[in-house]
Amino acid sequence: MNQRTQLFLVHGGMTFKNKTDYVQFLKNRKITLQKRSKWSEDYVTRNLGKTFEIIHPRFPLQDNAKYSDWKIHFERHIPFLRNNVILIGCSLGGIFLAKYLSENKFPKKILATYLVGAPFDDALPSEDLAGGFKLKSDLSMLGMRSGNLTFLFSKDDPVIPLAQAHKYRNKLKNASIIILDRKYGHFNIPEFPELIKMIKKDIKR
Repeated sequence: MNQRTQLFLVHGGMTFKNKTDYVQFLKNRKITLQKRSKWSEDYVTRNLGKTFEIIHPRFPLQDNAKYSDWKIHFERHIPFLRNNVILIGCSLGGIFLAKYLSENKFPKKILATYLVGAPFDDALPSEDLAGGFKLKSDLSMLGMRSGNLTFLFSKDDPVIPLAQAHKYRNKLKNASIIILDRKYGHFNIPEFPELIKMIKKDIKR
């Protein structure tokens, strides 16, 4: 029996330069009792769950993330992954995968990697990029290890400006950089049909 292609999704998160900034965030962030529908959760499962084995682990300390913690958690999942896995990183999860794959050997073949709204550096208008997520200058191994590497950005994203996309383009000439017209801010959308269509194409190649 053929095994389903695995789709491993790394969610986003936040980082802070110090404990004081983190505590201020906790004291001032908006509280809502409404459940938000995210494309990276129910929508992906609904559209791909019959064809793919979807793996969406919760990474540690999402609101005050540290790269070293995420690296440990990620590597514990690797023995359970098979060849031709598809990786998706959202926001902080995107730069996590970019950093990990540019610095570490990955023992399984990667069919495709999608990095959605991924920061490149800490030149961001409203958030810090700390916690050890800084990329090294040489990203050549990222391009070699990621399979079909695609970055997706949105013109109306107030968190990740398009300048971040251009920095990835300068470093990774063979990567696909897709800039979408409108994704309602930082990909805060309940549906993401463009991504679903690209993933389905991957397994037809």
